[in-house]
Amino acid sequence: MTTEEGIIAIGGDLGIERLLLAYQSGIFPWYSEGEPIVWWSPDPRFVLFPEKLRVTKSMQSVINNGSFRFTINRAFTSVLQNCKTIYRKEQEGTWITPAVQQAYTALHQLGYAHSAEAWINGELVGGLYGIRLGNVFFGESMFSKVSNASKFAFINYVRQLQKEKVILIDCQVYTPHLESLGAKMIERNKFMALLAENL
Repeated sequence: MTTEEGIIAIGGDLGIERLLLAYQSGIFPWYSEGEPIVWWSPDPRFVLFPEKLRVTKSMQSVINNGSFRFTINRAFTSVLQNCKTIYRKEQEGTWITPAVQQAYTALHQLGYAHSAEAWINGELVGGLYGIRLGNVFFGESMFSKVSNASKFAFINYVRQLQKEKVILIDCQVYTPHLESLGAKMIERNKFMALLAENL
């Protein structure tokens, strides 16, 4: 049973086995520092099907003009740190606690957590990270220090994931930013069926 907001459990830890089982079960942690871990499985679920990625002409021009350089897994620790510290006007503080940083860094070292980066003149200016299991990518957080940087990294990474036969990107909860890129809500039972087929 979940609450109306999508909370399914409270407590536990961020051990590797628990985290992997949670993602396989359509559950993710999201909480504030000083609070117990809160586990979520919202209904509906916000997702992106890679073939439905929406790229505007102006954004495609940004991609084509060479102002950014794109990489994968070149700066996972820095991406995680930037996602933690970047200012977000819609929220206070961050859910990326030291325990979260330690857990997802361990997942990265084991090959489950991945990052995508945008660079300008050798400086990391945007990126995202998440978990890859089977043909599903679970997006966790993204950041941008300059206009279009996170969008550049996201679009390039989605295109790469599509080449690798990823069929679903879990965006977890609604944001207008990701909706503009083609993400949409689907019922949780449909989301769970897709997980069962593709993990």
